[in-house]
Formats: sequence, structure tokens, C-alpha cells
Amino acid sequence: MIVDVYEAVTSRRAVRGFTDRQVPGKVLERVLSAAAWAPSGSNLQPWNSYVVTGGPLAELKKRAGRRAATGDPWDEREYEMYPSELKSPYRERRSAFGAERYGALGISRDDLEARQRAAVANWDCFGAPAALFCYIDRDLGPPQWADVGMYLQTVMLLLRAEGLHSCTQMAWSVYRTTVAEILSPPDELILFCGMSIGYEDATAGHPRTGRAPLAETVTFVGG
Repeated sequence: MIVDVYEAVTSRRAVRGFTDRQVPGKVLERVLSAAAWAPSGSNLQPWNSYVVTGGPLAELKKRAGRRAATGDPWDEREYEMYPSELKSPYRERRSAFGAERYGALGISRDDLEARQRAAVANWDCFGAPAALFCYIDRDLGPPQWADVGMYLQTVMLLLRAEGLHSCTQMAWSVYRTTVAEILSPPDELILFCGMSIGYEDATAGHPRTGRAPLAETVTFVGG
């Protein structure tokens, strides 16, 4: 499947519903081999990825689901997802996303129980048959975290070229010890996020979140 770069970028979105169609291992290898060419400062390549499928992924889903069902406390985060006081316009953008996301599911703002049930789908990878967990060395700094972001974007665009969809999930960071039970990563690594990978379930319905006007985020300076 050949996909134009612009098409790959504009068709990429967080898909939260996958079919059980298996993703061929050779496709995942092809994607990750190409993604290794993502840019990084001084070519440090600070990403450490684990691809999980089959029995190990099923076991991870089961353990994470059990934690969610029993109300087991979240693991302490090893990084801050958002500032405690999110200022404008970021606060409004996050609020708009939440309203759009849960509104599409028919869940009201005040229905915390329904929101929690929807969040539990994270621990099943939204039904995806493959997942990637990306780690970074805890001794590295913000520029290397930015490099990891470029790597993950490259992975997601290559997945689109293969007809696949994905959903990055920082939510897995609060179940990092459960992920570690399956993957046994070295102690020096921090789990940044998981990524559900698979073929989209077109019946699930996935609203596309909007983007800020170009003038709000880009300033052109020229003669």
C-alpha cells in the first residue's frame, strides 16, 4: 500500500477501536526498521521499544484489566504528563478534547462512572492485537524526550503507509509495574507510553479532533 506523505499525516488519528485481525510480524519489522531513521540529536537514538503480541499481550491485558476492575491504585508517575496549572490556551484545548471525546460516546461531563468505564478500554489496547511500549533512559533530558516523540510520530506515519492505525497511550505509565512484569525492562529505563496497533474497526466510530487555526500556532517571518 503506497500512501502519500500528506495523506499519511492527515489520516493519522488516535483510533480507539480495532479488529482482531492479526498484524503480520514482517510488517511490524519493516515499519520499525524504517522508523530507526527518525532524527535524533547527535544520533543518540534514545528510544527503546518493545513490541508485544499474542500470549504476552493477552496476559498483559488480563493483568491490567484485573487492576482496573479491583480499583488497585495507580503506580506513581515517573514524569509529569501535564503541568498542575495548565494555562490558556492549552487548558481550553484539553477541555474541548474531553468534551468531544466523551460526547461522542454519549457520556456527560458529570458521569464519572461512565468516563471510568470508557478509560478501562485503554488496558485492552482498544482491542488491538499488537502494542508497542516505548521507554527512555532516565538519565537523558528534554531534548532526548523530543527525539522519542519524533520517533513515535515516524512509527505512526509508517503504520499508515501499511494501512494500519494506532493510538499512543501515556495512560500505560500508571500501570508501568504491570507492563514491567511482562517485559522486564532494565531499571534505568522509564516507560513513556504504550501504542496500540492494528486494523481499524470502522464500526466503532472515531471522531476526529480539530486543530487550532494556523495563525494561532505559526508565525511567518519574511521579507
